[in-house]
Amino acid sequence: MKNKNEIPVNGMKFCSRLEKSVSVSLIGIFVVFSGQLLLSCQSSVPENIPEQVDFNYHIKPILVQKCYLCHGPDPGSREAGLRLDLAEGATRLLESGGSAVVPGSAAKSGLIHRITETDPELKMPPPASKLELTAVEVELLKKWINQGAVYQPHWSFIPPVVSTLTVPGETLSNQIDRHLGQEMESKGLKASDLAGKYQLIRRLSYVLTGLPPAPERVQRFVGDERPEAYGLLVDEFLSSPAFGEKWASHWMDVVRYAETRGHEFDYEIQGAWRFRDYLIRAINSDVSYAQLIREQLAGDLVREPRLHPETGDNESVLGTLFLTMTEGTHSPVDTKKDEADRIDNMADVIGKSFQGLTVGCAKCHDHKFDPIPATDYYGLYGVLGSTRFSPIPVGNLEKKTTSLQEVQRLKRELRERIADAWGDSSRDTVPALLVGQKETVAGSAKAVGYAGEVIGDFSGSDFDGWKADGWAFGEGTTLGDPQLDRTTGELLALKDGFASSRKLGTGIFGALRSPDFSIDRPYLGVRARGKGASIRIIMDNFQLISYPIYGGLDQKVNDEEWHNYVFDLSDWQGHDAYVELLPGSYIRHTYHQEPEAYIEVAYATAFEEEWFQPESYSPVHLLPAAVGSWKEGKSSPSEVHLLNRQLESGKLKRRFPEGVTTQLTMDLLLAQVKDSLFIQGVAEGFARESPVFIRGNHLEPELTPVPRTFLSAILDWQRPINSSGSGRREVVEAILHPENPLTARVMVNRLWHHVFGKGLVETVDNFGLQGKLPSHPELMDHLAIAFRREDWSLKKMIKSLVLTEAFRRGTADVNDGKDPENKYLAHYPVRRLEAEAIRDGLLQVSGSLDQAMFGPPVPVHLTEFMQGRGRPSKSGPLDGAGRRSIYLEVRRNFLDRMMTTFDRPTPFTTFGNRDETNVPAQSLFLMNDPFVAQQAELFAKRLLGGANRSTEERIQEAYLLAFSRPPTSTEIDRGKAFLEKASLGTDTTVAGELPAWKEYCHALFNTKAFIYLL
Repeated sequence: MKNKNEIPVNGMKFCSRLEKSVSVSLIGIFVVFSGQLLLSCQSSVPENIPEQVDFNYHIKPILVQKCYLCHGPDPGSREAGLRLDLAEGATRLLESGGSAVVPGSAAKSGLIHRITETDPELKMPPPASKLELTAVEVELLKKWINQGAVYQPHWSFIPPVVSTLTVPGETLSNQIDRHLGQEMESKGLKASDLAGKYQLIRRLSYVLTGLPPAPERVQRFVGDERPEAYGLLVDEFLSSPAFGEKWASHWMDVVRYAETRGHEFDYEIQGAWRFRDYLIRAINSDVSYAQLIREQLAGDLVREPRLHPETGDNESVLGTLFLTMTEGTHSPVDTKKDEADRIDNMADVIGKSFQGLTVGCAKCHDHKFDPIPATDYYGLYGVLGSTRFSPIPVGNLEKKTTSLQEVQRLKRELRERIADAWGDSSRDTVPALLVGQKETVAGSAKAVGYAGEVIGDFSGSDFDGWKADGWAFGEGTTLGDPQLDRTTGELLALKDGFASSRKLGTGIFGALRSPDFSIDRPYLGVRARGKGASIRIIMDNFQLISYPIYGGLDQKVNDEEWHNYVFDLSDWQGHDAYVELLPGSYIRHTYHQEPEAYIEVAYATAFEEEWFQPESYSPVHLLPAAVGSWKEGKSSPSEVHLLNRQLESGKLKRRFPEGVTTQLTMDLLLAQVKDSLFIQGVAEGFARESPVFIRGNHLEPELTPVPRTFLSAILDWQRPINSSGSGRREVVEAILHPENPLTARVMVNRLWHHVFGKGLVETVDNFGLQGKLPSHPELMDHLAIAFRREDWSLKKMIKSLVLTEAFRRGTADVNDGKDPENKYLAHYPVRRLEAEAIRDGLLQVSGSLDQAMFGPPVPVHLTEFMQGRGRPSKSGPLDGAGRRSIYLEVRRNFLDRMMTTFDRPTPFTTFGNRDETNVPAQSLFLMNDPFVAQQAELFAKRLLGGANRSTEERIQEAYLLAFSRPPTSTEIDRGKAFLEKASLGTDTTVAGELPAWKEYCHALFNTKAFIYLL
């Protein structure tokens, strides 16, 4: 009795049984009809079954799409204990006594029985899932099992290998063409002819610069018969400043670039536009992609920052704006959820941008398709949760560093000079008992009692475990700093210990932050004084501190006498927080710091009801030891008190007239390095590991935190991060590690996508199991290896791509649709221009484009229909002041109309591949929008400029400007007819002709040829 599950797809067993049942007397009839019957049986055999079935390219897509939801990596959704993404799971013995997959025998494999089952109670996938395997998919699974059911890691998790494409002495461009040519030949395809020069220069100009070529450049190229003419044109466009503007816009889509935070009030992201300028400069300078990764994830930690060649500004730290471009909720009810959402966005963008993986899918459970367990997601969560958002000063870093290091040297020199002068007078002294002098007990800064807890005590020489960022607070407290009379050089006293942002002088930025702590007492107190400064309680990394809910967590310090600042935290007990001391303050969430602003803090404590301060005691000291400790900058408070007593009694020298000159020199140095411009970047926090949130719910954390890590299940050669800082530097090293198979592949695929309109992997942001398979895997690996070998040079890779014949071919399909997806690039694909290129083309053609680079964004033009919270008080100009589109303001709540209409993505996550829609709104915009009409009029005035030109000559110029080619005779005739019909009378003056020419120019803007690369 045959198993009812054994239903052969090709019908051959049925034919065999039929033959055996035929009687001898019917043999003749059977012979006549057998050929026809067998033919009909064989006709059901699926076509295109490969000779050798490959797991990655044939089997895994079936399993991912039809099976993994119930039998994949996620244990939470796994049914019947069956796991099909691993060989050991698929072949293990099931409770039924069989195995889903029996290598070498499809007939014995339960998987085959279930997918061919007709009983809906037994059939897999279940009919309710609306999933069903095709006959081809069934046959592929059978053949794969019969061939041994070999499992392989996902293709993108296998390191690239050197391919047969490598030929010594052959350029990368030629290797690409040779590979594509061999593929076309094997498929019986032929290549289209090369594009004409007019078509080619327009294509190259838009792809490399985002602008149409100038007519005179078109004519020069068309008339240049030298073989190297095209290569020289490529080099010219690659060297153009417009190249960086064009390609920066591609990366801005990836990093969800915006200049405001969205939500209720659309607050500014301070200095966001500087990230845009940073990208343009870096791309034009061909800064390596590896360096850009380091700067965007950890630019504040780069040991030797990259400096602007002209201004000396720190370029590397500007990259950290990458992390701060999250949306920001104003006064969220649940700050912990707000933190979880922001970190989720950062993790999601990091995963997609650099690794092409949907890391965010592991937030609530193990990733259902990719080997990214929830522990890996929360390992990265710990890294990002240990990172501090911080104002970062912008200015000449080289000059600032040199000046402030010199100030520090002069301070040390003065201290050493004074200590040496005290050497003789401090000998032969007896120990001194200091009664009543405050002295921090060793370890008391972390002591906890019923009355209160010390969060930070700055009476000693160090910051008691707090972390100083920037220069303002120096390397330690003020303990022992000499106070000199500025006119006489008399030493007045040595300072007590406290944290001071004017350690070197005012006007310098710095932040002092406590370690993280859990709020477990109702009050937190800070003993402080200052001017124009702030004390902030940063709870759950929440930055938009303001009323009505959180305003009390940010207190301004404007009292130059010591004052007790009390924070009522009774509503926030159980939350994680840290204390932040800043010499400036936030005004509508933008950081400002006046030149004379400062803050000084003695201590910070947490308490129940009454003010609590650190305890002290009074040890015995010898004067020589006290002088020695002071010289080395390691004094205790009681040693400084002893030295002050000796100064008061006249036993120590007090007059140091040379100190006046030293102080004057320091003042001159400090005057050159005042901080006044800031961005919202990041700084190092303290290592903090996160637990897994059960089902992604921040209110249900598991008990034990998970180690910080980065994709440890895929990059399994890693070790957990155990540094005292955030761990961002280790994440960068994992991304750039030679054994990381994803980083180079993902980026070369992005470059291919922008050059050819579609990536080798079509899902440019997803190289995981749900992403598309590479159309040319060997070529992709070859490019990835070449990219690394060429020091991650973006320009070199892009140049190699545009020098190929594949890029230079015409757009006509000469294969009668045999390759409908144009997988082999037998012709160049017809492509619509991006929104920015359409707008910039309008401006350039009309003659109104302002090619000035960099600077603050042009405010968005507001229509009467653009209303809502956060609406700017003033609208920007209709034409964006003629600036390129990359310089237009990107306000999350008020996005530019034209950019949105033509598919620029909403900036909330990574969009490496823009949608390319064709909707009525686009045609309506080009026909009716005032901006387009304005540019059409300017275009018409440009054409009408100059005397004694015929209509035909003006039409010739119009076509060269708009389409980078001359018009055909038919187009000239049609143009003349259009103008004659649109003419309002016999007035041949410029003013009289303008309306007709405006309509003509407007019509040209509305043609497909204007907005497409044909």
